[in-house]
Parts: sequence; structure tokens; C-alpha cells
Amino acid sequence: MSATSIERPRAPGRRLRRHRTLVGWTFILPNFLGFATFTLVPVLILMYLGFTTWNAFGAADFTGLDNYRRLLTDRTFHTALFNTGYYAVFHIPLTLAVSLGLAILLNQKLKGVAFFRTVAFFPYITSIVAIAVVWNMLFSPEAGPVNQFLNALGIANPPGWTISTDWAMPAVIIVSVWRDMGYYMLLFLAGLQAIPSELYEAARIDGANAVQRFRNVTLPGLRPTTFFVTVMLTIGSFKVFDLILVMTNGGPGTATLVLSQYIYRKGFEENDFGYASAVAIVLFLICISVTVVQFLVNKRRDR
Repeated sequence: MSATSIERPRAPGRRLRRHRTLVGWTFILPNFLGFATFTLVPVLILMYLGFTTWNAFGAADFTGLDNYRRLLTDRTFHTALFNTGYYAVFHIPLTLAVSLGLAILLNQKLKGVAFFRTVAFFPYITSIVAIAVVWNMLFSPEAGPVNQFLNALGIANPPGWTISTDWAMPAVIIVSVWRDMGYYMLLFLAGLQAIPSELYEAARIDGANAVQRFRNVTLPGLRPTTFFVTVMLTIGSFKVFDLILVMTNGGPGTATLVLSQYIYRKGFEENDFGYASAVAIVLFLICISVTVVQFLVNKRRDR
């Protein structure tokens, strides 16, 4: 058979290409319209409102950079910014470590492991209000089981927890780590089960102990999962709002006031939506900057 007699497959015609394009847009367009209506347009409006003074009534008055100059001298904003960083610096590594440890423990062939996985994940789907009420009772300085246990250990003056300006944020971080660890544990479990068992067998044959297998097999195999978890934890930590709102309401004083709650107070309690928008833009820039740095660091490690 000659080469010229072999029929080449015909390229898709114009009508077929148009049909495929139409089908693609049919799937994309509803999601894009929802994103544009409920996310993109509000974000663009927010960007504009950050340069205005507006109290939700009447027209917004353009004031240029006045809101951002005001941020430089706003002590409450500085406190909220510090508290947000304080929360993130401790919440991210603690949640990362606890969830990874749980994942490694519950990845073993243990009796009833499915039950314990469910128990670890349950706090994440529990009502945030119920969590706050129960943990406030546990942290009660006078009758709470936590301080009673510390007294039994011989600690005469246990912390005041949520009523103490020094211990309120650590209390919130403890509860937040306990609540989030189950969700990220599942992500790490998925990552652990994707690591080929042959790598562990080869490491055992080479004489590697448990610590060496963890450093040279588990951690490298979990690098994509760890990167994703770190990014999600970072974004979640900087925009924390609900737990602090129902557990301490930013108090005592401003000890647990974070940027998200400060935005809420300025906007919905004081009707200063222009200034609240400026704070929201600062928070957005912080989140996107940290995320970009994380992507760059991860890209450099992959080279």
C-alpha cells in the first residue's frame, strides 16, 4: 500500500469547532457569572470605596489617600494588625504539626481507626457557637476543668484565659487548633496514602530507622500536600473572624481584636464603610503578598 493511499484524519470542521466552543462556554459561563456578580464586582467596588468616605447612605465622597493616612496613626488598627500576626504565627505551625501527627498516627492499621478519624474530624463540622460556649466553660477561671486540673498539678495561680489580656489569645489559638486539626488531618492522610509503600520498604532494607524514613520519605512525599495546607492555613489565619467573635468578641479590651473584626466594627457598627474598605484592602494585600512568597519559595525548592 502506497503512502499516498493512506487517508489522513480530517481536521475538525468549523461547525464542530464552533459546537465544542459553545459546549465549553455552556459549562464555564454560569460559574463565571456567579463569580463576577458575587465576587469580582463587589471587590472592584471595595477597591473604589477604600478611597472614599461613605456611610451607606447617599453618594460616596472621593477622599484620595486620606483613609490610608489615617491607618498610619490609628492605634486600634495597629493593635488589630499585631493580633492578626500573633494569631497566624502560632496557629499555622501548631495546626500543621498537630494535624500531621494525627495523620501519621491514624494512618496505621489500628483497631477502630475509622472511629478515631471521625472523632478527630468532628470538631470541624460542629457549630462554632457551641464550640465557643463549651470552651469558655472549660476555660472558666473559677470553676473550669482546665484550671482545676492545673490546680491539681500544683499551679497556684492558673491563667485567667479569656478574661485575661495576656491569655485570651493563647486560649483562642488552642481552640482554633483543636477545631481545624481534623480537616487538615484528612488532607495529610490523603497525601500519606499516595506515597508508594515500596519507598518505605526500600528504606527499611537500607537500614533507615523511623526518624530517617520520616525525614527522607514521608516529608518529601508530602511536599505538595504540605504546601497546599500551609497556603490554606495562612489565608484562614489572616481572615479569622467567627471564632473570635463568638468566643471573646475581640476582648478583653482589644486583646483578641483582629483585622477582620475591626473591618466589621468600622463598617457595620460605625457605618464607616470607606475606612473599613481601606482596612479590607490592606488585609487583602497582606494575604496575597504572603501567598505569593509561599509560591515563590515552593517553586525554588522544586528546582
